[in-house]
Amino acid sequence: MSGVSDVRHVLVLPDRDAAEEVVEALGERFGVGEEPRLVRDALAGEDDAEDAQWLVVLRDEDGRLDAGELDRFAGEWDGWREEP
Repeated sequence: MSGVSDVRHVLVLPDRDAAEEVVEALGERFGVGEEPRLVRDALAGEDDAEDAQWLVVLRDEDGRLDAGELDRFAGEWDGWREEP
């Protein structure tokens, strides 16, 4: 066993602006070093960009980020943390 896990957290945000703000704030609030990934997640059957959610995917190999804290943090932008 290598001891290295591939832990990821996925924060779901209502729009791109909120997701971009979350990415900036993650570094300030949690000291996240690696740049999180932004992913557009279109809702099933919807082509309109207005109906898309945005995902912020961040790695946490050290397991130092608290899931509850991240959920509360995402809630500040009307988002949430998705369970893996």
